Amino acid sequence: MNTVGKFFLEFLDPFFGGLWSIFESIFKGILEMFNIVNYFDIVNKYADALGGFGWFIVFLTILFLVVFVAFLVFLIIKGIKRYIKYRKELLKQENLFDEIEDLNGEIIKLKLENEKFMEMMDPETGDVEYDEDGNITNKLKEGESRFYKLTEIDEKMQSYQEPAFNNTVTLNQFCEAFKNFSASKLGLYYNDKIIRLFISSFAASRLIILEGISGTGKTSLAYAFGNMVKNEAVIASVQPSWRDSSELFGYFNEFTKRFNETEVLAKIYEAGYNNEIYVTLLDEMNISRVEYYFAEMLSILELPMRDEWIIELVPNFWPNDPVKLQEGKLHIPGNMWYIGTINNDDSTFMVTDKVYDRAIPIAIDEKFPRFNAPDTEPIQISSNYFEQLFKKAQTELPVTEESKQKLELTDKYIIEHFRVSFGNRILKQIYEFVPVYVACGGTEVEAIDYLLAHKVLRKFEQLNLALIRDEIDGFIKFLDDTYGQENFEECKAILNRLKKAA
Repeated sequence: MNTVGKFFLEFLDPFFGGLWSIFESIFKGILEMFNIVNYFDIVNKYADALGGFGWFIVFLTILFLVVFVAFLVFLIIKGIKRYIKYRKELLKQENLFDEIEDLNGEIIKLKLENEKFMEMMDPETGDVEYDEDGNITNKLKEGESRFYKLTEIDEKMQSYQEPAFNNTVTLNQFCEAFKNFSASKLGLYYNDKIIRLFISSFAASRLIILEGISGTGKTSLAYAFGNMVKNEAVIASVQPSWRDSSELFGYFNEFTKRFNETEVLAKIYEAGYNNEIYVTLLDEMNISRVEYYFAEMLSILELPMRDEWIIELVPNFWPNDPVKLQEGKLHIPGNMWYIGTINNDDSTFMVTDKVYDRAIPIAIDEKFPRFNAPDTEPIQISSNYFEQLFKKAQTELPVTEESKQKLELTDKYIIEHFRVSFGNRILKQIYEFVPVYVACGGTEVEAIDYLLAHKVLRKFEQLNLALIRDEIDGFIKFLDDTYGQENFEECKAILNRLKKAA
């Protein structure tokens, strides 16, 4: 045998030799336990010296051993039976789950078939037309638009009269009125900070994410805001099956030659006709992956020029298309914002950094106490005035140079110790958000604390907590030294929570 062969056998011998020793010992132990001859030899060895009482003890010893062995066998048999029964129950449950999944699949198929059938109905009469061979057909009538809802909006807006906007209120007054209106008229209670965060978010992003546990009033906040500005939010309940932007806007049906329009699309189209504030609520937006159905909107709304906010609904132009649809393309108006609610539980998808970076997240993790609010009426302001208030705040109350320098130091510290950076997008949001928050009645340091906590420190959760645990105390000390021990409670709370989880 050559050297390589000898090395191979000698190297593997300790492992497989030890493994064989284990099995050999077990086998020898079992043989020794049930070696009847050995037991007889022991009895014979002591037989001559045993008296009457001694033989009684021998009998009890043998009886004890037999009973003990029988008990062990009983436990083993019982354990095997229980395992078999457990496996049968588990198999039965798996079969039941398979049946439920099959039934759910059938339900989805039936729903899709029903939707297809509904699409074939005439939108005015609800009737289904048939051709000479008895096949369903529902082609457009002469002069009829393939966009039924949008064409109706064209007709309705011919008689539209602009409401009397209250374009004199300040941001601070608006926040106070919104809080009292929600409490007195709708029975919804929020504190000053949540209201300020919510209103300030409109200045920094077109997408606001309300996240937290279920039942804390996330959906109600968006609903209340729509009532406050006298233009109810359109609610789009996100479904697990949503896979692309057609779920938001609709799609063209080649068979019926009609565009299946959604309420979201109708509201976007209507918003292009006036100067009111529009809100679309994406309820439970992470029950499907946000990137599947909202990626196109995220990209469009980030473009610096609003003239570029355009979506393509159809690839061509038809003579009877709606007025504001140009070559099959629709302009997203500047008076439309999107609010998504997120429940953080195991039944939902994680929202990625791509979405969080472009949005302003607001954490609502508690129900706020009731309070006595004065009876307050809604305040309808125009979208232009709403944005003018933002620009005024950003001009008159910009982020101070001292805070900018501290932010720069904070950015450097986080990069050096955690390998995480703000990015220009987040800095831009800070400069847009903070002045408006101050104009709403808050403080600059409170606003910076909140955005850093929920836009930057949130990224720490994706790091290896065990590796950064020792850095957290140093970062808390840095925040105390830079911003003061009495400040930055949001950031410190998140850092201490991460430290406990590490």
